[in-house]
Amino acid sequence: MSRKTLYSEEELLARMTKNDMQAFDELYWKYQKAVYHNVFKLTRDLLIAEDIVQEVFISLWEKRHSIETDRSVGGWLFVSSYNRAINALKKKLRESLAIKEMQSHETFRETEPDLSGIQLTILEKAIAELSPQRRKVFELCKLQGRSYEEAAKELNISRHTVKEYLSGAMQSIKEFAAKHPEAGTAILAFFALQSF
Repeated sequence: MSRKTLYSEEELLARMTKNDMQAFDELYWKYQKAVYHNVFKLTRDLLIAEDIVQEVFISLWEKRHSIETDRSVGGWLFVSSYNRAINALKKKLRESLAIKEMQSHETFRETEPDLSGIQLTILEKAIAELSPQRRKVFELCKLQGRSYEEAAKELNISRHTVKEYLSGAMQSIKEFAAKHPEAGTAILAFFALQSF
């Protein structure tokens, strides 16, 4: 369930960097549902998804002093949870290969790059280039995990309009990514998580 807050995300991040646990709690309840949903879509494992969500938010708290307050916390959580989900899938694959006695270390190497700062920056730029309405719908539905109905109610528009804005936003981000091949991993992963 989403909670209303009197503070902007930037204010919450600023408060969190000053060890404000209540600000952290508000960010947790704002993003926990979407992070879990995205991780579960990748791993298809309830326990792994729950563990990763817990790890990601612990990491957010531990790194609170180094996170820039003008960056998107939703983007940071997406990157962190994606990396952990991919690592969990690699671990499962290694275990599966071991069970099948295919233990050649040359066969399976850590070749999948982690999402980096440059990829997060590109993802943020793609989102920033969206029109205000598309960006708001995108943030509500994809970063905060709101349903079409919840977003429609909050923005006072129809469910159909929410769906249209979201579809347009995803297409724009996809086109932006095509112009920035170095963002491929981040954006392709992002689209792998999405369903309409």
